[in-house]
Amino acid sequence: MKIVFFGTSLFAAKILSSLIERGYQIAAVVTRPDRSKGRNLQPSPSPVKEIASRLKPDLPVFQPEKASSPEFANILQPLDADLFVVVAYGEIIKKNLLEVPKLGCINIHASLLPKFRGAAPMQRSLMEGEKETGITIIEMSPQMDAGDILAIEAISISDDMTFGELEPKLCDLSIKLLVDVIRQFDEGNVMKTPQDHTLATLAPKLTPDDEKIDWQRPAKSIHNQIRALSPFPGAWCQIKIGPDIKRLKIKKAKVLEDAFGVPGEILNFGKGGWIIACGQGALRLIEVQLEGKKTMSAEECIRGIHLPVSVNASP
Repeated sequence: MKIVFFGTSLFAAKILSSLIERGYQIAAVVTRPDRSKGRNLQPSPSPVKEIASRLKPDLPVFQPEKASSPEFANILQPLDADLFVVVAYGEIIKKNLLEVPKLGCINIHASLLPKFRGAAPMQRSLMEGEKETGITIIEMSPQMDAGDILAIEAISISDDMTFGELEPKLCDLSIKLLVDVIRQFDEGNVMKTPQDHTLATLAPKLTPDDEKIDWQRPAKSIHNQIRALSPFPGAWCQIKIGPDIKRLKIKKAKVLEDAFGVPGEILNFGKGGWIIACGQGALRLIEVQLEGKKTMSAEECIRGIHLPVSVNASP
């Protein structure tokens, strides 16, 4: 079976790597254009491009500005692909491109569809305090994440699981389900289940506002925000150390339901840990990153601060 792989993120790169290592026939890779990054704003390739170049240097890699343009569809048509596999590509694939492969286009989505349709399903499921999530492989349609389900499997989410811990679990599950779905296409016995669109919820792309901590909110809600954004990009607040205002990213925390105070008030800063009051309950900081510093334990951070500390109570 001849596959064209669409993807951009590290999550997608890991799946592409597995397909290549398992010997699947990848006819081409499509990924987003190189983007400027870092202080020098040097063009940087996507993780998918890096993996493709390292594992299969001769593999054609396309980086269109608009994948669904008629011109790009004409470029892909001669590849005579059986299947397009789309994973965290970063652009909605339109009808003209969906019609190019002989067997269709499939998408790996990191939620239990129809819940959390959109660009950030893993982070949004953690923010909402979901007890389970999973992987859904769908047949792509012009509507976002609305196609028929080809495979679906759930995993549980612990109360303290971070995005950094959830992502590799879902990546492993994706590979398992994808291998099975490709086999079904090979054998001509693909089973399709329509989604119940009345149950759909959205998982929009993260914005900078999602990263700011509002201490007026309940401790549990802030805790979910922290773990959804850990280790990257990180939930943050501003703190005042002596005369200086610094950004503090909180990577891990623990909810204290029986601690109370004015939202943003530091209830403890010393041997008993770093505890900050919330709108309901409080948080004990476990792992933090002070502006200009590496990630460290809250205890290590406390030992390095020798001036009075306070916290801005709202973003």
